Amino acid sequence: MLEIGTKAPEFTLPDQNGEMRSLTDYRGQKVILYFYPKDMTSGCTKQACAFGELYPQFREKGAVVLGVSKDSVASHKKFEEKYGLPFTLLSDTELKVIQAYDVWKEKKNYGKTYMGIVRSTYLINEEGIIEKTFDKVKAAENPMQMFKSLSE
Repeated sequence: MLEIGTKAPEFTLPDQNGEMRSLTDYRGQKVILYFYPKDMTSGCTKQACAFGELYPQFREKGAVVLGVSKDSVASHKKFEEKYGLPFTLLSDTELKVIQAYDVWKEKKNYGKTYMGIVRSTYLINEEGIIEKTFDKVKAAENPMQMFKSLSE
């Protein structure tokens, strides 16, 4: 994870509609930047739907939610449409942003070792500085955890 108090790495990635989005587009707002392993999987769906349910409250607090995975734009579009997700999903197929935010790690599952995204969330303030970090988050609990951290 990156250090709290440091400038969040800048990026530009395509969203689920193929439009290019940059971190600088969100200056003046808090950004909940969450990294997840894969569209349509159980944990990722729970996390995305919970962020979706809380999205109006996040907006009331001046925050946007950006989800990032290595899935394609087309995969993100299907994910958004199937679950009615009201926030932006960013496609990082080349892993540039995923690696810049230090969430591409060695993982183990059923005795196999492989590289993958560790479910992690950053809270970035209005000036682009990392305010809070959460790594190895629990998918279903993370959205409420982020809502509470905005309220502190």
